Amino acid sequence: MLDKLTGIEARYEELNRLLAEGGLEYSQLAELAKEHNSLQPLIAAATRYRALLKDLAGARALLADPALAELAQDEVRGLEAQQSELEEELRLLLVPKDPRDERNVIVEIRAGAGGDEAGLFAADLFRMYTRYAEKRGWKPEVLSANETGVGGFKEVTFQIKGAGAYSRLKYESGVHRVQRVPSTESSGRIHTSTATVAVMAEVDEVEIDIPDRDIKLDTYRASSAGGQNVQKNATAVRLTHLPTGLVVTCQDERSLTQNRLRAMSILRARLYEAEALKRQQAEAADRKAQIGTGERSEKIRTYNFPQSRVTDHRIGVSSFNLAGVLDGEIDLFIDELVARAQAEKLGGAGLAPVAAAPSADDED
Repeated sequence: MLDKLTGIEARYEELNRLLAEGGLEYSQLAELAKEHNSLQPLIAAATRYRALLKDLAGARALLADPALAELAQDEVRGLEAQQSELEEELRLLLVPKDPRDERNVIVEIRAGAGGDEAGLFAADLFRMYTRYAEKRGWKPEVLSANETGVGGFKEVTFQIKGAGAYSRLKYESGVHRVQRVPSTESSGRIHTSTATVAVMAEVDEVEIDIPDRDIKLDTYRASSAGGQNVQKNATAVRLTHLPTGLVVTCQDERSLTQNRLRAMSILRARLYEAEALKRQQAEAADRKAQIGTGERSEKIRTYNFPQSRVTDHRIGVSSFNLAGVLDGEIDLFIDELVARAQAEKLGGAGLAPVAAAPSADDED
């Protein structure tokens, strides 16, 4: 650990020198200042750690003096306890950070198998995430929605603005499954339906450059779920990314310009996420288990209404407070997924990993 800290401290001193010298372009200055600020918590902890090691060495030296040995032993025990706590803090600070963690997110929920019931479940998930966002002081905003007409969604795309939104919600990507008796089911038979969730970090224009020649723009009149025209003018937008075939539609704003801006934001996020997923899959090619990877094809969670149970299959954690979960109480799952991800990164960084709880078998 001290070797790792020495390298980081050297980089911090180099940043201090570069920032003090001046003469940098604004973009370079902003980038260096951002890196400098990100290292400050680690440098502060490293400074405390080195001071503690010095104090500990001094206390241990006093153990050889019979007159001071008893007092020194008490001091050594106290300092060793502080050392363990500080080393755990440093291990977490040394975990490689995802540069997207502090960003806003764009969430897409699509009804899967199950017809109208899948659409209703998609609406339940939409409410769950918006309630979670509100409880954390984040701002949810619908970007595009295609309603089913019975209170559900064929698909809904929304943005959540808030510091750290991606760091928490990135683990929600995947297939969500519901088991319940639909309101239309007269025999009381339990149906299984699915919805897919995709969580993408918001991306700046400078990060994803999309030439105009790669975009086909179609406009049309926006309409409600019931088919009534909302606008007489063609304000709805359909963007097609020609190299990949990705299509994004947006009609919720009343101006063509605003709908186009929103559609471009969604397209940039999709393209960035697709590229990130390719890299992730390449890095994980030799791994048998992928906890919290965000693979959209994996069934990540089941919501079982008859038993009021929600089970996250990646970590084997269940909650028997289904109503609370659907009201946004999902930190039980996210906290464990974050801990597992940190343990993996600690191991990959050559640091002692936090012990991970054993995974339970799929109960459903």
